Amino acid sequence: MTRPKLLATTTVAGLTGALTLLGGGTAGAADPHVAPGGNFDLSTWQLQEPVGSPGSPTTIPSSRLQGPNGYQDAYFYTDTRDGAMTFWAPEKGVTTPNSNYARSELREMNRDGSAADWSLNGTHRMSATLRVVSVTSNVCVGQIHLGSGGTSTKPLLELYYHANGDIVLGTENSPSGGQTPHTVGHVSIGRTWSYTIGVTGGNTIDLTVNDSTTHYAIASSFKQYKQYFKAGSYNQSSSDSTTEGARVAFYRLTLSHG
Repeated sequence: MTRPKLLATTTVAGLTGALTLLGGGTAGAADPHVAPGGNFDLSTWQLQEPVGSPGSPTTIPSSRLQGPNGYQDAYFYTDTRDGAMTFWAPEKGVTTPNSNYARSELREMNRDGSAADWSLNGTHRMSATLRVVSVTSNVCVGQIHLGSGGTSTKPLLELYYHANGDIVLGTENSPSGGQTPHTVGHVSIGRTWSYTIGVTGGNTIDLTVNDSTTHYAIASSFKQYKQYFKAGSYNQSSSDSTTEGARVAFYRLTLSHG
């Protein structure tokens, strides 16, 4: 299988803040011998891992993730074959109080270290190129999660990859819960694919998987909530196994807000 070349960062102006692209311009290929922070801009991300004390997973701040000598371990590392930023979430691991599933996942932050918490108004996008290396049942590889504005701990949406190759968008019915699945693509395990998830104007969810784009209405009950992006390997099954789970390799991960 031919894997895509991951290129160094190029900055493109035109939106509020800068849009940092991995894979643009004529920069050289990613270095497979540095930490993920040496190839990816992790200045607006915090990492959560499936270890720690019960109900309190370990989190790694952006300051420790950045740069070629940044943080990496068995759950978050650079694949030495192709430079992919790789997330490993075993079936058995420490979870948050509101989930039964382990994760190795990035949470969007602001550049000053505070938690990202943006309004649905405007245009907000997260784009990724990735491949699911292994999965036992299904894995969430990207989401928009509810932030401040109420008591809900639900996502606005989650993007799943299933072991049979189906790519499924789950849109939350309301902040109280209940999710509607939408099958939006199919990619064989181990094959590279791309997505962009975002919101426009406070009313519409926009999803592109490879070259196919779909739109979904945002229920008015979500309007009071701020939001933030998440990406990585959020395993959607659990067992007593520490050797089975979901491993996801990212070749590009970008954010834009405007």
